[in-house]
This record gives sequence, C-alpha cells and structure tokens, in this order.
Amino acid sequence: MSTASQATPRLAPGRSGVKKELPDRFKDYRHVWVFLELERGNVHPVSFELLGEGRKLADKLEVQLAGVVLGPPGEMVEDAVAEAFAYGADLVYIVDAPPLADYRNEPFAKALTDLVNTHKPEILLLGATTLGRDLAGSVATTLQTGLTADCTELDVDSDGSLAATRPTFGGSLLCTIYTLNYRPQMATVRPRVMPMPQRVDKPVGRVMRHKLSLVEDDIVTKVLGFLPDNQSAMANLAYADVVVAGGLGLGAAENLQLVKNLARAIGAEHGCSRPLVQKGWMPADRQIGQTGKTIRPKLYIAAGISGAIQHRVGVEGADLIVAINTDPNAPIFEFAHLGIVTDAIRFLPALTEAFTRRLSPHSRDKLAS
Repeated sequence: MSTASQATPRLAPGRSGVKKELPDRFKDYRHVWVFLELERGNVHPVSFELLGEGRKLADKLEVQLAGVVLGPPGEMVEDAVAEAFAYGADLVYIVDAPPLADYRNEPFAKALTDLVNTHKPEILLLGATTLGRDLAGSVATTLQTGLTADCTELDVDSDGSLAATRPTFGGSLLCTIYTLNYRPQMATVRPRVMPMPQRVDKPVGRVMRHKLSLVEDDIVTKVLGFLPDNQSAMANLAYADVVVAGGLGLGAAENLQLVKNLARAIGAEHGCSRPLVQKGWMPADRQIGQTGKTIRPKLYIAAGISGAIQHRVGVEGADLIVAINTDPNAPIFEFAHLGIVTDAIRFLPALTEAFTRRLSPHSRDKLAS
C-alpha cells in the first residue's frame, strides 16, 4: 500500500514560515514616500498625518522621508512643497504639468508610477480618501506590488519589512499584513487615524522635478468643469474637537434628539454607531467607526454605544472618552477614560441642563480648548 495517502497534510505557512527573499531588482529600493493630496489648492490634512507617521518609519529604517506632489505648475504646488518640509520631509518630488490641474486617474497614476520606477522607494503611503484609494489601487496594480488598505497602525519589522495593521473579518479582528518580496510596500491610512505632527517652519530643502510623460491629447477623460458639493453642510466629524454620539442603547430614533440637544449645548458635532445608520435613524455621514468616520476629538461622549471593535478603531484616538451605558460589561468600558453606568435616556437631559446652566455661548466655543 502506498504511504502517500497516510502522510500528514502540510499546512500553508504563516508569516513566521515565510522567508523574505527580495529579488535583486528590488534591493536598491530605499526611503519612505508620502503622497501629498491636493484639494482645490489645499493639502488634505491626512497627508500631514502621514508625514508624521512616515517620519517614524524613516527614522527606524535610517532612510529619508520624501513627499510627492502632483499638480499644475504654479503657486499651489510650491505651497504644498513648503508645507511638506514644515511637516518633516527631507526632500520632495514634484511632477507639475497642466494635465494634473484636476484629479484624473490616468495622468496621476502615470506620474506616480513613473516616479516610483525612476527613484525606487521602499514604502509608499497615501491617504485612504476617495482620491487616495482610487490612485493607490491603480498604482499598486501597475507596479504589481502589494497594497494594504485602511490601516490603523504602521510599523517596521525586525527585518525592515513594513508591518501594516488593519481591521478584518468585519472589524472583529486586527491583522498585520506584510509585502515581503515586492517593492514598494504600499499602504493607505484613513484621515484622523494618525496624530497630526507638529508643524515647524523651515527653509525649503531638496526638490527633485520629474516630467509627466503624457500630454492632454493622450488622456481619454476630460474635465468639463467643477461643481462644488451642494451638501456642504454635511458633518465634519473627523476634525471636530467635541463629539457626542448615540447607539442602539437609546432604543428609538426619536431619542437621538437627546444626543443632538447635548451636542448643541456644548458646541459639538453629533454622530452615531453603524447600527443606527443601518436602521435609517441617521445619515451615513454621521456614522463613526471602521466603516464610517475616524475621529480624534478632545472629548467624545458615547451614549448607549456598546463599543464593538468596529467602533473602537474609529474613536480610540480621542483625548477623553466618556461612555454612558446601562451594561457594566459593555466593551466600551474597556477603553473609555470615564464610564457612567446608567440609562442614557434619563442621563442625557440632566447633563444637557447642567451644561446649559454653566456654559455661556462664549465658553461653549472654548470647551475643548
């Protein structure tokens, strides 16, 4: 009888069983790059957050931190370059050409791909914005390298590999992903996941310019005009200093008014957990958590929110988290700074009244200062 059928099946190796064997063509890839996203003339704040994180990675690897700016010739690009140095870049790569005045996937992907192939970074970071997600996917596919999306933590392993951590299985677990044998190692990070680094004015450093190898006639898509978002009054949760949010523990949609009343009393933004959006109780732009907004307020008040990991990854950067829940074993009490075991429906009106008595309109504006 053959013994092959009796052999113990071999399991696929995990991270510990995979040997890093970087092909020769990738061994001269060095340095950490951060793509600076321009929004109608301004650098998106997530780019500065990534420069702060990129600085830590570059220092661990003992390499340089570079910013990458793509845009039209002129003041907008030059201002972005100056800001890159103010937030820690050692050098900046520029591709400035008229076709880059507005975002289109084809010219931006071509510009960034050509830059990577010419100057060979080992790590490339982009913001997980609408633009960044679109661009990162195209560039990673063209370069045939790995891309870890929506990361919540970045680090460097003992062998110099980028360790990119993100939620998985619907947010119930965190996994760390490695791109062992390909370069560059790419990752996107959502706004407000990383802290904003300190801005330090300093002279513009080394700048390297690269030409775009496309002209307008080569590009299929055309920009006919720009229409601003008529939903400009939508929530700006990601950059609010104070946020009040409600969850299923409030029991009914009408009880969300208690959250809004408290938010109004203290000059805060209001939000909710994912189940409330799924029930239609609140619009999606008010959702906080892994599949909603990531926030880093100075004060976060969570009423009737259990605090599953999907919600935790979106709020744990807050300076002070106050949790209100009837269940003393709710997961949110594991990471809240202050926990109140009580019925939020009764507690919120009392808290609102107390704040209203003690705070003048002027002091409400300074609550988070």
